[in-house]
Amino acid sequence: MIPITSFGGRAVAVFGLGGSGLVTAEALAAGGAKPIVWDDGEAGRKAAADKALDVRDLNEIDWSDVAALVLSPGVPLTHPEPHWSVKLASAHGVEVIGDIELFVRERRLRAPGSPFIAITGTNGKSTTTALIAHLFAAAGRDVQLGGNIGTAILSLDPPSPDRVHVVECSSYQIDLAPSIDPSVAILLNVTEDHLDRHGTLEHYAAVKARLVEGADTPVVGVDDAWCAAIADAIEAKGGRPVRISVESQLSEGVYAVGDRLFSAEAGRAVEVASLAGIGSLRGAHNAQNACAALAAARAGGLTLDQIQAGMRSFPGLAHRMEQVGRLGPVLFVNDSKATNADAAAKALSSFPTLYWIAGGKPKTGGIESLAEYFPKIRKAYLIGEASEEFAATLEGRVPYVRAETIEKAVPLAAADAAASGLEEAVVLLSPACASFDQFRNFEERGKAFSRAVLALPGIGKA
Repeated sequence: MIPITSFGGRAVAVFGLGGSGLVTAEALAAGGAKPIVWDDGEAGRKAAADKALDVRDLNEIDWSDVAALVLSPGVPLTHPEPHWSVKLASAHGVEVIGDIELFVRERRLRAPGSPFIAITGTNGKSTTTALIAHLFAAAGRDVQLGGNIGTAILSLDPPSPDRVHVVECSSYQIDLAPSIDPSVAILLNVTEDHLDRHGTLEHYAAVKARLVEGADTPVVGVDDAWCAAIADAIEAKGGRPVRISVESQLSEGVYAVGDRLFSAEAGRAVEVASLAGIGSLRGAHNAQNACAALAAARAGGLTLDQIQAGMRSFPGLAHRMEQVGRLGPVLFVNDSKATNADAAAKALSSFPTLYWIAGGKPKTGGIESLAEYFPKIRKAYLIGEASEEFAATLEGRVPYVRAETIEKAVPLAAADAAASGLEEAVVLLSPACASFDQFRNFEERGKAFSRAVLALPGIGKA
């Protein structure tokens, strides 16, 4: 845990008592603050009471004594309207911040300038965060991994000069961290997302931009117009952004051509790493992630040899292009995290020939946007509520069977792929759907796929 000493002796309101909220309250208490905690749900309040925290309705406290409101990132700050706790805090002139901001302030007190790498982007941030942490860990560095990737930041070990904090930041968390100042910050991309919480795409992009604007070394993907403009704005203000691209050969920055990574300075490019044969980093989207990770690792002092070795040993993230097993020439890939067509497109673009398991609770727009990838698909195995809708889209274009469940789809796809005679056939779960018709979340869906694959006779390691 990181005891938060910057509010020692002062009352701090905490709203939202999920995993990170409870850790925040305990970290404040450990640093000498007096947290007053509340949640709209009884379960959160009980969990806090069980930890002997001061549980009180924030509607009934004396806000004149409160130094700050620490808000859970899942609670609306501005849109569609501020949460009632935010309105109360604002009415009393109390600042509203989040746990990332608490970390930032504690870092400045304990170990200013200590390695702090922060990652954001609409897509790819979890893989990039995990890859960066892996590169440093493989090189023997003390690494702390947390934030939006699933481990509350204040549950990590405290900042120190030789300890690297690698932190995934959502737009919600950045919005609650007004003084965030990483040593290295990465902005991968900006596409339309979370407008229910940010109002407009312009505001969403501006929030993302704040992460890199405050960094010593800003790393910015420039393959979309929003991020390209953000990089230009940083440079116009005297900053030195490291641009990354998988679509253009840059004169300055890091870029990918296929599975080869190049670093360019003053128009001269040198190949610095290769992704050839690294299944966990297959596809253009992962090439972008790798470019960002390479830029961050070099800024953090790793050598090119250390970076290349770390990339080769990177296992990938569960449920994100995860290689589950191999049966002769057939590779089984779990991409359960692909809960919409845009995410599935990244997986479909990464393999030449596919046996595709898709379906679940359908999203608006279906899979028509994936039509350019249909020629790659030897056969589709449709599951869940979307099977009828997807069948109508695929009719006459891709052979399909309505398997209905993963347990039925996997052996059907395995048999067809094995009989194809291909040197390498891929059975891919990339559902292009939410999971909530048959599973609680995409993780459970991915685990069901893995179980079905590992139950196949003769299955081996990928």
